[in-house]
Amino acid sequence: MITSENFADYILLDAGDKEKLESWKGIILRRPDPMAIWPKNKPELWEKADAYYHRSSSGGGHWEYARKLPEAWNVSYKDLTFKVSPTNFKHTGLFPEQCANWDFIDEKISAHQGARILNLFAYTGAASMVAAKAGAAEVVHLDASKGINEWAKENMKLSALQDKTIRFIVDDALKFTAREIRRGRKYDGIIMDPPSYGRGPDNELFRFEDKINPLIINCMRLLSDDPLFLIINTYTTGYSPTVMYNTLKTHMEANGFKGEVTADEIGIQISESPYILPCGQTTRWSK
Repeated sequence: MITSENFADYILLDAGDKEKLESWKGIILRRPDPMAIWPKNKPELWEKADAYYHRSSSGGGHWEYARKLPEAWNVSYKDLTFKVSPTNFKHTGLFPEQCANWDFIDEKISAHQGARILNLFAYTGAASMVAAKAGAAEVVHLDASKGINEWAKENMKLSALQDKTIRFIVDDALKFTAREIRRGRKYDGIIMDPPSYGRGPDNELFRFEDKINPLIINCMRLLSDDPLFLIINTYTTGYSPTVMYNTLKTHMEANGFKGEVTADEIGIQISESPYILPCGQTTRWSK
């Protein structure tokens, strides 16, 4: 299990009964989490939630507020700042377990200044900002949602990275990578966070089990002659770290890339507890 304990503005206070209780810079949110099937360990804390997301049996849900909260507020990770906001889909705009990958990206790029990085399914851009801050010459940030890309641009400004070369693109990942191949573009590092199921900007269907191999094949052709890393984050139920290890290693070896492939669960340590909340998995190739 890969975890990180460096996110000072975020604390996972407790998890259990298919929920999690989190402090986001002192604002306490209670949200559903299907992985936390064990009983709550600190039941006395849960009534302190400032906002509680209730999932609807028909899909979606709504927030119930114990007190008036700002529409959005900022949290910091090391020397970067990100906007968080409770959305109608229970998310906050940030996946804190990914700070373990942010540290990995920072380490790799800091040691190889001037790298070109592609971030697919980039969401609000935390990994994009980490790459730019670490010294990437160019970061291509792609997400299918225009609104999410605007959120990522806010994060760029909050982290004072306007002088960095970050290209924000609204597109379908498979279509975009195919065009980049035709253009002869190359990248030293690729990050992807594909959904289990999603739609592109022109309603293109993305189903993980159907599209992950074609997407990896495209990415193989986009890697430079001396690349640094490739990261695949997955939340799709039923695909174990071993499945993703086999998948990525097969592609890397078939394309002649030497290096190490690792695959593991990624999670968040529950505060003052021996337990960890699993939050999907991450598969990495690196030199």
